[in-house]
Amino acid sequence: MSQNPPSLRPDLAPSARFSDTPRAGQPTIGMVSLGCPKALVDSERILTRLRAEGYGISPDYSGADAVIVNTCGFLDSAKAESLEAIGEALAENGRVIVTGCLGAEPEYITGAHPKVLAVTGPHQYEQVLDAVHAAVPPDPDPFIDLLPASGVKLTPRHYSYLKISEGCNHKCKFCIIPDMRGLLTSRPAKAVLREAEKLVESGVRELLVISQDTSAYGTDWKDRDEKFPILSLARDLGALGAWVRMHYVYPYPHVRELIPLMAEGLVLPYLDIPFQHAHPDTLKRMARPAAAARTLDEIAAWREICPDITLRSTFIVGYPGETEDEFQTLLDWMDEAQLDRVGCFQYENVDGARSNALPDHVPDEIKQERWDRFMEKAQAISEAKLAAKVGQRMDVIIDDIDEDGIATCRTKADAPEIDGNLFIDEGADGLSVGEIVTVEVDEAGEYDLWGRLIS
Repeated sequence: MSQNPPSLRPDLAPSARFSDTPRAGQPTIGMVSLGCPKALVDSERILTRLRAEGYGISPDYSGADAVIVNTCGFLDSAKAESLEAIGEALAENGRVIVTGCLGAEPEYITGAHPKVLAVTGPHQYEQVLDAVHAAVPPDPDPFIDLLPASGVKLTPRHYSYLKISEGCNHKCKFCIIPDMRGLLTSRPAKAVLREAEKLVESGVRELLVISQDTSAYGTDWKDRDEKFPILSLARDLGALGAWVRMHYVYPYPHVRELIPLMAEGLVLPYLDIPFQHAHPDTLKRMARPAAAARTLDEIAAWREICPDITLRSTFIVGYPGETEDEFQTLLDWMDEAQLDRVGCFQYENVDGARSNALPDHVPDEIKQERWDRFMEKAQAISEAKLAAKVGQRMDVIIDDIDEDGIATCRTKADAPEIDGNLFIDEGADGLSVGEIVTVEVDEAGEYDLWGRLIS
């Protein structure tokens, strides 16, 4: 049993899980998937296509005929991590194909690792397949190589990420995602719903809706029938009977129309919103909407409609030009907003980001000191909010049951990996992973809960 650490990076996807056992003689491909849940979905799509062509999936380097490394380019530290993973794959296997966000800078990769077989950019599935075909020709056996109806999943069977769009129209100065992944391109609603239906039919109990800008879904369609298609999509997804969790939701005014769906129980009462900061001058330098005061009004309105709503957000401390007064405004805003779940980055330069050229960069030691103070504030808020849940009954989904019979679960307020857990340490005999059960909370910590099963 492990408790949720307060320093967990909120941009990372859960570790990929591989469950296939290749048949004898089957050509096999390994996969290293780095970065966010959106990249994990790309990895799933690539592997699904490869499985349909008869390839096996190897969980390690030694058992693979070639390895795909799906890279991240969100931060300079993430780029370094990607280069390290490529180097490790080359050392252990020698035949490496690179894709993902960092693949948008092929010279950056080949300059460090000239022996890679190919480099492709994000969501360039056909180019990845072409590179695999060139390195390892397919050898399908149609009588044995059966593809699961839901495709290849790298998450546990009971939850799945559902990517509804690609790209982003925002021009935040600290971010190069639009340069790597392009402008907003929304998937057709019918395609999203068809995928969601297949996932639920295959046993998925929780759909985690992701994109770069979820609340803008469909606004790139010129001849759309409704102004904000995310509203009808959310309602349709909620009708499938699974938990539906909304991530990466920008706080546009129409988000208020999503909240009644949460109050009705169609969508989980959970919003993941990247506020980033609270001081108007900092937000202006970020090229973000500078409306922190109005955001507090929106939060109050959401909570009035759905008192049980859980709000998660991510913030940046030490942004260029951030003064002590600006940082203190963020801490004061946190006191007022009382967000349930919070992640925090120390600002980093990213090659190509406009924020690199801003004056008055904050020294590393001040970034660390502000991060420590911010997380101390967030932890105190989290601890108080969780203490108030002691004695409540709630539904939880079981993610794991260890050899000691302790069940690691999540409430409706907890997304996988980035939020807290609820532990059942007695009476978990007979429970199974993916099951949704009712518990009564009897203990609370800083980030996690403990509860007893209600029969």
